[in-house]
Amino acid sequence: MTERQMTLAMQLGNGYGMQGAAWRAPGVDASNYANFDAQVRYAQAAERGKFAFLFLPDFLAQSGDLDHEAPQQTLDPLMTAAAVARGTSHIGLVATASTTFNEPFNIARQFKALDVMSHGRMGWNAVTTSDPGSAANFGRQIAPRPERYQRAHETIQIVQALWGSWEEDAWLKDTENGRFADPAKIQPVDLQGKYVASRGPLPIPPSEQGQPVIFSAGGGQNGLELAGRYASGVIGAVFTIEDARAQREAIRDSARRAGRDPDEVKFFAGVMPAIGATKRAALDRRVALGEQTFPARVSYLGSMLGLDLKVDQLDQPLNPAQLAAAHASPFDPRSPRALEIAREGWTIRDVLAHGVIDYHPTSVGPASVTADHMQEWFEADAVDGFWLLFDVYEDAIDTFVDEVVPLLQERGLYHLDYEGPTLRDNLGAHQQYGLDPRLGSGRLRQ
Repeated sequence: MTERQMTLAMQLGNGYGMQGAAWRAPGVDASNYANFDAQVRYAQAAERGKFAFLFLPDFLAQSGDLDHEAPQQTLDPLMTAAAVARGTSHIGLVATASTTFNEPFNIARQFKALDVMSHGRMGWNAVTTSDPGSAANFGRQIAPRPERYQRAHETIQIVQALWGSWEEDAWLKDTENGRFADPAKIQPVDLQGKYVASRGPLPIPPSEQGQPVIFSAGGGQNGLELAGRYASGVIGAVFTIEDARAQREAIRDSARRAGRDPDEVKFFAGVMPAIGATKRAALDRRVALGEQTFPARVSYLGSMLGLDLKVDQLDQPLNPAQLAAAHASPFDPRSPRALEIAREGWTIRDVLAHGVIDYHPTSVGPASVTADHMQEWFEADAVDGFWLLFDVYEDAIDTFVDEVVPLLQERGLYHLDYEGPTLRDNLGAHQQYGLDPRLGSGRLRQ
């Protein structure tokens, strides 16, 4: 068995799955968008597969085609985390909260309370927000990027200071002498930044893991700096081993510059498995889910391939002239894969069923295809693990757990059981309580 083993996570969104038509799939309750019991059930399926955490994204404005598709996000990531925490025992809960439209004290209080409730399984995906529609919901406009990221740095540091403001041994619980806690060890933080501030203290004791784990899902140089300074996990979006390896190394370099051990930061790439007894069966599953969306995607596929494709060619492969003219767009990293699939002779509908326009690589076929994909990326040192985005939660999670997980375990790539009861245990995250003392001059000044 190899010493290094991958870590797995799962995106938990709207109660249906990642494909737009999942709410209409056979066996799915169309009311699951508002059914927290369904979310708990899906979390329990992932926990059966020993997944380290659930990733709960968020978007602060209405999006998508509500006429035909459900929103991708859960009703509220923190409320969902609270529900799931009471129905599970080991799986971590990484919820997204914006540093742009939240105050540090609110974030610190909500996430640490959930961390205590879940016995040390909470994580915070700290993100900035650049969507004008989201800003409008708060009566504001989007600030310039430098301001958003400076506010993010200030917010994260104040939140961590507040988490540590109730010291680890402050809670005495001395019933004999009538001393509940030691006030000298529960002190204000008195931090003032340019954009946010907080006095504190936060009257919440540590959880079994101390405080929540920080995650990052941002890109670009500013996102790299946030990840390198604070994150223990990074949620990535990459389409090739080369891109994944480059992103992972960039994050590790950022951690080194911040004075941290780069092994403290785990990089997770997305995978959208399409599993069937055969490749044809897996494609047919995606074809059924894409019945309404595929026609609208034909023209976009054409732009990826440098062609003028029409909807009436949906059930035909590229003709010889199109194959000769096709080329991968340099503006879309998914294009080389789309061109590769198209050249195999599939119809345009089947090319789309391969997930070439999805936001993460799609492994199509029997369980071994997904296991092979994950093994190749992991052994190439391109990732530390994966976050799985399942097309239909109702059956796809169990299929992965029952068919792919055993293959990964047999190959010595994945653990047989949880390492411990907390998210830090199962992520192998650095122990931290309060601000990271290694950040030095990057801290806010009192």
